[in-house]
Amino acid sequence: MDRRQFTKLLATGTAAATVGTIAAGTASAAPRTTGNVVLVHGAYADGSCWGQVIPILQAAGVAVTSVQNPLTSLADDVAFTTRALDRQTGPTVLVAHSYGGAVITQAGDHPLVSSLVYLSARAPMEGEDYAALAGTFPTPPANAGIVYQNGFGGLTEEAFLNDFANGVPRVRARALYAAQGRIAQTLFAGRTTVAAWRTKPSRYLVTTADRTTSPELQRYVAKRMNAVVSELPTGHLSFAVRPRAVARLILAAVAGGKAEVSLPAG
Repeated sequence: MDRRQFTKLLATGTAAATVGTIAAGTASAAPRTTGNVVLVHGAYADGSCWGQVIPILQAAGVAVTSVQNPLTSLADDVAFTTRALDRQTGPTVLVAHSYGGAVITQAGDHPLVSSLVYLSARAPMEGEDYAALAGTFPTPPANAGIVYQNGFGGLTEEAFLNDFANGVPRVRARALYAAQGRIAQTLFAGRTTVAAWRTKPSRYLVTTADRTTSPELQRYVAKRMNAVVSELPTGHLSFAVRPRAVARLILAAVAGGKAEVSLPAG
């Protein structure tokens, strides 16, 4: 899907449904600001997953880019994200969900990246076997629903709707399932060579009802990063359950500062 198609999807689909929210709620969600944000999706998703958050950020004056990563390898995804960063015109907040955290941990070393925002995301150290680390924490239910065929895989419909997208309205969850990004079977074996969170200010959102990434693991890596931590009582897809809250967190990173953010409902 090219950028023109993606923009049309936002304009005619989920973006239209959020116009009332933007008009009535953006001012209370966060102060108006300007800046650049690059959004990086995780596994089992594509760039359209940010459709409810993007219009809120744009209404606040932020220039937004949603990366369409191929999910073929960590190196490929870092390259796609780096190209998106190269197109930015100034300091940029780099945001990632889930597996995308590994991508921004590497790509976040880019000179234009001013800070990092991790949403229920991986945050590996240099060269770390993240799967081994995750194995020391409770196994989330979604893991049982991963099925591979001919070198690529995804979540079964049951696992996607009940575990990956738990708490997301069913109509929205089924749309996200239809757009599910298929991952290379070797995707999670990739390892980073840098950890941008060591030198860039970082925020981390823990999702406490998560059935895809253990909340205990999320809290562990957030503490290890010395990130500013916020929590939401949602499943893995916080941006589809509480888009205004996620937008507020991102806008706080754009505005700068290290204070924890009070996250609104909705």
